[in-house]
Amino acid sequence: MIRCMAALLAWLFMAAMPSAWAASPAPTGEEATAHVPLEHLPALKGDYFPLTDRGSGRVHHVYVRLPEGYDPAASTRYPVVYLLDGDSLFPLLAPTHLFLHYDEKLPEAIVVGIAYGGFEPAINKRDTDFTAPGADATAGQGGAPGFLAFLRDQVIPEVERRHAADPSRRILLGQSRGGYFVLWSAREAPDLFWGRIASNPAQGPAREQLFAPAAAHARTDLNVVVVSGTRENEGRRQLARAWVADWSARAQAPWQTTLLEIEGGTHAASIGEGYRRAMLWLFREADAPPR
Repeated sequence: MIRCMAALLAWLFMAAMPSAWAASPAPTGEEATAHVPLEHLPALKGDYFPLTDRGSGRVHHVYVRLPEGYDPAASTRYPVVYLLDGDSLFPLLAPTHLFLHYDEKLPEAIVVGIAYGGFEPAINKRDTDFTAPGADATAGQGGAPGFLAFLRDQVIPEVERRHAADPSRRILLGQSRGGYFVLWSAREAPDLFWGRIASNPAQGPAREQLFAPAAAHARTDLNVVVVSGTRENEGRRQLARAWVADWSARAQAPWQTTLLEIEGGTHAASIGEGYRRAMLWLFREADAPPR
């Protein structure tokens, strides 16, 4: 009898489980938005906000990793690293920066990832935003001027409004098409970023614009790093070498520049080592902590 009762109770318990699960709907409204999973990943912890590009009408997702020990009430101001393709590069390079601070004594920084929210072409418009208009641009390309305005007029002001940023030490990093945009934007708006890192930059469209004269500039402390993997394709390798050689030879170049070649490096998978070497070059004269 006892065995029969135990079996019956077990059966009733199992039968009730699906209805119990169904009775716990997913959180909605304030309950849903109050939970931020990244808060449990300290190497990525910081801030998030959506931002609508006034030019394109598209929403971008901006993730911010704040320095270890960050105190918004303190007087310290930090360099800010802006990562294009934040969908993939933010979760890779935000923790990398923390480890570089530990091992290489690189100054702590605020790391900002500008993300589209997905890789699907309907959402991810890097092919538009990171390419300049030109005779060889295809339909859907050529949106770089609008994206530069979005960075200058919306992203940077909002980050600097929210956080203890040092506006004199902004850094922009891009990979592939993003690397092309970094070089293109350098001559369009030289003073906007103190440092720029172009990793394995794409060749075009409008390749000739990368070598056109730079816009007017006032700063004398600007830097551009071009990273090239030795296993990258020859076209992109040739562009990296040509860009650095050309601008290094110009007496009136707005920036100091260097080519960092990653032995055995590939197009995308070597971005961590490229970031390490480029950031150490940018801060080569600074044992200085954030100010």
